[in-house]
Amino acid sequence: MTLVFFIIFLALAFDFINGFHDAANSIATVVGTRVLSPRAAVVWAAFFNFVAAFAFGTHVAKTIGKGIVDPRIVEPKLILAALVGATIWNLLTWWWGLPSSSSHALIGGLAGAAMAKAGAGSLVVAGLAKTAVFIIVSPLLGMALGFGFYLSVSWLCHRWRPDKVDRVFRKVQLVSAAAFSLGHGGNDAQKTMGIIFALLVSVGQLKGEHIPFWIILICHAAIGLGTLSGGWRIVRTMSMRITPLKPVGGSSAEFAGALTLFGATWAGIPVSTTHTITGAIMGVGATHGLSAVRWGVARNIVVAWIVTIPASAAMAWGTWALIGLFR
Repeated sequence: MTLVFFIIFLALAFDFINGFHDAANSIATVVGTRVLSPRAAVVWAAFFNFVAAFAFGTHVAKTIGKGIVDPRIVEPKLILAALVGATIWNLLTWWWGLPSSSSHALIGGLAGAAMAKAGAGSLVVAGLAKTAVFIIVSPLLGMALGFGFYLSVSWLCHRWRPDKVDRVFRKVQLVSAAAFSLGHGGNDAQKTMGIIFALLVSVGQLKGEHIPFWIILICHAAIGLGTLSGGWRIVRTMSMRITPLKPVGGSSAEFAGALTLFGATWAGIPVSTTHTITGAIMGVGATHGLSAVRWGVARNIVVAWIVTIPASAAMAWGTWALIGLFR
């Protein structure tokens, strides 16, 4: 049981790093528009990351726990290899300042460890396909909604003075930032729930499909604490380098991202909050013309998206091989 406790600790550490790494997703727009200071923004986001424990079900957790790899091959050492591979990639991309996906790093880690143990036949194709489709769909949907929300608000407020628009949407953005943080916590914390659930089922400590509430609470607490610690390198990329933002644009991007995350979470689809908010920010920027988006920065981000699953899978594969040397 010592190994099981260690892996639960490592899973919560990954959850913490997920919040730390993805703090930029929740606070980039509200910091970039100077509606909140960085310190106040992370407190605001972390609170709603935790509150999400009471707002959503566990559909995403069940997808991670049973819908990515065959549950029959899951064992503690496989989950250990998956977590180590995903954590290494998360830390590397944080250091490089790239907003890659913690979700896809975890999925890549699971897939890599499973293939190292039992080959490609151990993968659940339907679950992986659903995730792969939303690598494309979630940023595009975020972009379309961000574009649409901003145009709609611009049309509704076109008679207002610019100072009134700014004043009103500085308040609105507090709500939109809260909504996006709620969606972030609701989707991302469930991935760690799924890992812990699969681990405890594999060692006979849990049966059935019910995820105990204590697992839900500790996972949301871990991601909230991670968000509270912030990930400033990525905040700079997200809030300042993709496109300039004002409160009305920040609100549009956050509501677009939140709506996408709510839908995916209720459907049990593990999506990337990073992909979603980046697409939404690009959509807002594109309303000012294609030249308003710094496509070179966007290209680097997309490259990180593409590389994340194979890179974390390779790291998990290597970790599994290393663990094998000590068996």
